[in-house]
Amino acid sequence: MDSLAIETGHQEIHDVERNGHAGKAQWVLNAPEPPSLWQELTGSVRETVLPHARRFSTVKDKGSLSKTVISFLHTIFPIFCWCRNYKATNFKNDLLAGLTLASLCIPQSIGYATLAKLDPQYGLYTSVIPPLIYAVMGTSRDIAIGPVAVVSLLLSSMILKLEDPEANPIPYRNLVLTTTFFAGIFQAAFGLFRLGFLVDFLSHAAIVGFVSGAAIVIGLQQMKGLLGIAHFTTKTDVISVMEAIWRAVHHSWNPHNFILGCSFLTFILITRFVGRRNRKLFWLPAIAPLISVVLSTLLVYLTRADKHGVMIIKHIKRGLNPNSVHQLQFNNPHIGEVAKIGLIVAVVALTEAIAVGRSFASIKGYHINGNQEMVAMGFMNILGSFTSCYVATGSFSRSAVNFSAGCETAMSNIVMAITVIISLELFTRLLYYTPIAILAAIILSALPGLVDLHEVYNIWKIDKLDFLACAGAFIGVLFASVEIGLLAAVTISFVKIIIISIRPGAEVLGRLPETDIFCDVDQYPMAAKNPQVLITRVKSGLLCFANANFVNEKIMKLATEEEEGSKGKRTIQVVILDMSNLTNIDVSGIASLVELHKNLASSGMELAITNPKWQVIHKLRVANFVTKIGGRVFLTIGEAVDECLGAKMAAV
Repeated sequence: MDSLAIETGHQEIHDVERNGHAGKAQWVLNAPEPPSLWQELTGSVRETVLPHARRFSTVKDKGSLSKTVISFLHTIFPIFCWCRNYKATNFKNDLLAGLTLASLCIPQSIGYATLAKLDPQYGLYTSVIPPLIYAVMGTSRDIAIGPVAVVSLLLSSMILKLEDPEANPIPYRNLVLTTTFFAGIFQAAFGLFRLGFLVDFLSHAAIVGFVSGAAIVIGLQQMKGLLGIAHFTTKTDVISVMEAIWRAVHHSWNPHNFILGCSFLTFILITRFVGRRNRKLFWLPAIAPLISVVLSTLLVYLTRADKHGVMIIKHIKRGLNPNSVHQLQFNNPHIGEVAKIGLIVAVVALTEAIAVGRSFASIKGYHINGNQEMVAMGFMNILGSFTSCYVATGSFSRSAVNFSAGCETAMSNIVMAITVIISLELFTRLLYYTPIAILAAIILSALPGLVDLHEVYNIWKIDKLDFLACAGAFIGVLFASVEIGLLAAVTISFVKIIIISIRPGAEVLGRLPETDIFCDVDQYPMAAKNPQVLITRVKSGLLCFANANFVNEKIMKLATEEEEGSKGKRTIQVVILDMSNLTNIDVSGIASLVELHKNLASSGMELAITNPKWQVIHKLRVANFVTKIGGRVFLTIGEAVDECLGAKMAAV
């Protein structure tokens, strides 16, 4: 009688547990329908444009619309958030940072404009309007906005194929401004519609390789100014540039340009070394380019070196940014190519800017809004294209100077822009005798920071496929063209994604001792497998047409191997598929699960699934798959093991 009572008690406990498991399974099965694709799209736009709308919905119902408007303004124009608590001490630091930034920005902007095959004043224009727009709309406190070397090279190398800047400078300039407009449109769209993932197709490894290759190409291009070569190749690959330098060295180069440029390049590099050794002298490498411009200009003017072959800038147009709306060429026969160049430049510029902004934000411990950054970058380039600016983005070297100078907010960008405006109004005539070799030296001095050998070595250690993307971008830029380098990097990154997607593999799980945690038995050898249950998990976030058959075959292979390992005796009764990794599934994925269920059933095994995500269980219910597997859907692996084995024991 006692043994019967004990057995009855155990059965009652098992029934209670079984009912509890069944109740939890209903939590999974009875989940509400997930939002539709249209709801997700409209919701993402609403959250981007007005993320605080829900917070003030009750206030709005009561008739107070002002707080909702204020929330909207704070979202679109972050300047309204930080300016409320802005103090005199903050302005003092921003003023110092902005002036220091301007001393570096002015000579660099002129140099980058020449790299983009534009007149020098366009570099200064680009350091006025975009920084002012970004200060109002951007979320980073440290980023310094203006022209950068890589984007300047991209524009000149790609638009050069459509229009010759030397033969047709005005049509070339108009195409650059049109490209800037398209780049801004794409950047703003990325932010408004939360399409930032498109930027991520240029992986970190690809960007490291691309920027390193571009830095070497830019450096070789500066040999034209450093050697005083009048006619130079328009190609960007290293072989063509080296051939042009070799021919020039034997015929038309000027030693005065070379000596002048190398002397001030050495001076700038020495000041940078001193600034790194002594943090208090951070301002020294920042103002070194401006000192170089002033001293070299005076030297050329006093010695009349321009009469002895030293190439000078000559005329820089005075005055503020002129209106350039009428210069945008939307009816140009190359408009499709221009839009494509705008997309490429938009992605590269965004990748660099967001990487720079996040780097300094992590150091200071604040957060930047990626989508708002894209919107800010987009609008500053759209408005910039209307005011004679070419593509602007965040510069790492100038942002580092801004950070070291102690900037507090984006006000330092405003101070820098005002300083450039004053320079455009008052000092452009003083730059007439500035030697081009100095601009080449300033650009060359900024390039070592773009070649990050330490990061390349880290990429090699961590992920060989990422290193392949890095090397592909580097070699493509160096030996073919900028476009080929980008294409190689994106192609290798896509191949990596495809390989991982179509051959995701599946791992066998076991229970860790004295826990209810199930882990990969290869990673955790102490995890114990149940001889009656095969627990497996797909190593992918998506079960789709690309990998469904492979996953099906992999799971069947695992089940067969387990059977063979038990010396021909059929011990596996249940295959439990942990779906906690899967975020989505398509029709092909569901069809493969149906086929898997049939194959297992024909071998005398059952299929159960655990912890499916919202979208996944919804589609499985709609496809009637849950009914086909007998409702064996569970919240956790432990519940699935207990329930399936308990049901088998009860059947026996």
